[in-house]
Amino acid sequence: MLKTGTILNRLYEQLEPAAKNRRIADLRVGLSYVGVKLDNNALGLAAALSDVGSRGCTVLSDAGRYAGSPAADQLQYLKSGKNVLQRAIGLATANALIEHVSGTTEDREATTYFNLQPGEKVVMVGLFSPLVDRIRATGAILTVIEKNPERLELLLQQEKQQTLKDCNVAIITATTLLNNTFEEITTALGSPRLVALVGPSTPLMPDIFQGTPVTHLGGAVVADPARVLQIISEGGGTPALRLYLRFVNLMVGN
Repeated sequence: MLKTGTILNRLYEQLEPAAKNRRIADLRVGLSYVGVKLDNNALGLAAALSDVGSRGCTVLSDAGRYAGSPAADQLQYLKSGKNVLQRAIGLATANALIEHVSGTTEDREATTYFNLQPGEKVVMVGLFSPLVDRIRATGAILTVIEKNPERLELLLQQEKQQTLKDCNVAIITATTLLNNTFEEITTALGSPRLVALVGPSTPLMPDIFQGTPVTHLGGAVVADPARVLQIISEGGGTPALRLYLRFVNLMVGN
């Protein structure tokens, strides 16, 4: 089993040299996303999860000092972040630092690459509502594992484990990297033919997933940084951001 945080640590090690040459130009923390813009205008995203667990009115004690700071300082949150929001800042910084995405296919939903078959068992870890009907339309049998009881009825722990073990295809939200469940989830998988990590938080670096079951990365590259920062600041989520993102799919060679 991979140690919790392994992927974020690998991401840090890969990007730390590049981070030394960049500074943070802007940081936005919205209701749904964190956006980090670098001094070269590159913008990275990560989901803003709600369970920060802070006390009082201060969530980020360094607020007011991020702009102009070295990108390497915020990338450190991948390793040392004390909560999901700090890790989100680290992941958004990392996604801004990933400059070259090669071997990609674009502009189609990730499910179009999965070749789902009738009767196949698909597990979705984290509810992606727009994908549910598309998956079921293929005849595949979909089970959703969700942490938030306000979004979906939760499965018992034994049911989760059995679902992960038995699935043919696993679609995993990249927010599992932020809440430190990615390694646990992928270890619980049996022998699925395809494992996809999806969502705008996804770090599009196949190398860091070597030795894991992940076969597919479905993420996003920011096409219009100014509009994306505005939408984040105004509390917008993926539907509002979609027009200003370029969706990217790539394969992981394990």
